Amino acid sequence: MRQKRTIRFLKYERMTLMSKLYRAISADGSAFAAVIDAKDIVSEIERIHKSSAVVTAGLGRLTIAASLMGYMLKGEDDSITLRIDADGPAGQFVAVADSRGNVKSCVNNPVVEIPLNAQGKLDVSGAVGRNGTLSVVRDMGLKEPYVGVIPLISGEIAEDIANYYATSEQIPTVCSLGVLVNPDLTVKSAGGFLVQLLPFADEKCIDIIERNVANLRPISAMLDDGITPEEIAGMLLDGLEPNELDTASPEYRCDCSRSRTEKVLVSLGENELREIADEGKDTSVCCHFCGKEYVFTPDDLLNLIG
Repeated sequence: MRQKRTIRFLKYERMTLMSKLYRAISADGSAFAAVIDAKDIVSEIERIHKSSAVVTAGLGRLTIAASLMGYMLKGEDDSITLRIDADGPAGQFVAVADSRGNVKSCVNNPVVEIPLNAQGKLDVSGAVGRNGTLSVVRDMGLKEPYVGVIPLISGEIAEDIANYYATSEQIPTVCSLGVLVNPDLTVKSAGGFLVQLLPFADEKCIDIIERNVANLRPISAMLDDGITPEEIAGMLLDGLEPNELDTASPEYRCDCSRSRTEKVLVSLGENELREIADEGKDTSVCCHFCGKEYVFTPDDLLNLIG
């Protein structure tokens, strides 16, 4: 039997687990809230990456943020990539979302075992790292994507997302992200919200938002208790006569394919492809986002050169 060589690339395949995203806006248009119940999405992350509890929580949070931010994009083909490069043992975290909130994500080291934090909870910042950067890449079909890079302020992710908006886009933002993991490592609940103020928001609106946010329990606890995204959005905008903007059902979606994988192999160059083919082994290219495997024989590789 021919031996097999494995290559891993950041490519992706379609999945079909859906979550619920709901958006509302205040009657005067000065504030809006986006809330997502992302249990299905984060459950798929745990299934694909077989991640430890703290990594499921960390990658889940970044993925939830990417879905919320992606859904705010205007163009149908726009996308957003969030990347954290820090000094934690989990290594690099990446989440990519399209304008419908569909998302995929990966992490360098999916299994990290560290003690709980001082509050007795999963130490996400310990796994992510506190020294590093958050990069936000918006691809809107222009010649060059928009790239914003800021230093991490906590590694807890929600605070870092809010700081990105305040620093890079000057948009006052409250962000909450949460993932509850069961003892058997399955996902109990997962979700998040973004609340943003528009430039004409007055002090009264700001005071109301601050009071509402301060009175909320953690987002993961509320979702675990069966409180819906619609109800949470109502709590966030309570006193501002909120109206529904829209709803969506984002998925963990990976669209890798054999043809996409062939293009990646071609990009290695003729010499390297010949060297791999000359080894006489099948080459397996494995997707980092969904784990799907594409196998190429030596003849397949040589045909790509032609």
